[in-house]
Amino acid sequence: MTPPLRVSFIFIPRRLHAGGFNYLRNLFVALHRYRPGELEAVVFAGLSDDDNDLASFARIPGVEVVKRRAFERDHSGLTSALVAGIDYAAAAAFDEARVDVVFEHARFFGWRLPLPIVAWFPDLQHRSLPHLFSKAAWWRREIGFRAQLASGRSIILSSESALNDCKRYYPRARNQMSVVKFASRPTDDLLAANPSEVIRLYELPEQYFYLPNQFWRHKNHQLVLDALTILAGRGIKPVVAVSGGPDEPPAYFDSIMQQVEKRGLQENFRYLGMIPLAHVYALLRSCRALINPSRFEGWSTTVEEAKSFEVPMIISNLDVHLEQTNGTESYFDVDDAGALAAHLAEAVAKAGPLLPRDLGPSVEGRVAKFAADFTDAIKRAAARGSPRPGQMPAGR
Repeated sequence: MTPPLRVSFIFIPRRLHAGGFNYLRNLFVALHRYRPGELEAVVFAGLSDDDNDLASFARIPGVEVVKRRAFERDHSGLTSALVAGIDYAAAAAFDEARVDVVFEHARFFGWRLPLPIVAWFPDLQHRSLPHLFSKAAWWRREIGFRAQLASGRSIILSSESALNDCKRYYPRARNQMSVVKFASRPTDDLLAANPSEVIRLYELPEQYFYLPNQFWRHKNHQLVLDALTILAGRGIKPVVAVSGGPDEPPAYFDSIMQQVEKRGLQENFRYLGMIPLAHVYALLRSCRALINPSRFEGWSTTVEEAKSFEVPMIISNLDVHLEQTNGTESYFDVDDAGALAAHLAEAVAKAGPLLPRDLGPSVEGRVAKFAADFTDAIKRAAARGSPRPGQMPAGR
């Protein structure tokens, strides 16, 4: 019997990137459920990373958690990776943990790392919305992507939209590329919370909309405030429950909350904070509709989770949103507060009693395909062996 491939992953803290945290958690659950014994996940974390979050990973069969100084947020092996061609500290940790394949995300380990490597490009937002990045942040991402492409990595992208972006921005890249579409099947323990009790806990009305996005500028909370302001002028006052962590430093979050108070929307724009994942699913299951006004997504976690419960959606008309939902939901332009207001008003007018939704019938098939596609991409990279740097530049 062929032993499982040991695949390294770098821990993504929930407080910094809830979507990335959920991606990994759902991936590990899906691999255990649908492809048991084929891959073993070795999650590398920093010494200061949250033990409770890590424990939620360690409880998943087939997942091992390793804490090392080399994976602290303030520790970067980028200089070593770029100059010497290898991040020595990370390489030593991989060797000690008997890693077979490296899953590389937001960190470049060098072109001389003697292991097969799969680089994950969740999105190319810095190319599509460069004005949202400082010059240093833009170049950090760009240099990382170009280094991964030029080093011959196999690439995983989360959508056909992201694949098209990659081909447009890096037309000379000849890397092996795979589209692996994330799908979500929450575990039973995360569905144990009673939605009615959670609604009462946060003092929400029975009829509410849900916006569970991190407070990053591209998530476009501003448009929701503008739509609520339009509706308030018409005497329509829906409640939007909002969860997710603030940006760091919280400049955008602070500006949004100041506007909420200035416009008198405290009862309509209800910020709940960074809430437990079980509460996120409870609120999602009972909301009138999910709202996602984002200006950019690689493959929206919140949209995917709403699909799992067949929640109606009012979302921006991004290509990736249309790809995710097959054009079956309510859409608006990212700058059209009036259109969002109209969709909200229509949903309010149709309001009726709601029972908490259960998982829909399409979940199992979508998550099984996610696990299969990911496993296939890892195995193909393993079969290729260590990457061989290409000769062409990665950009135009």
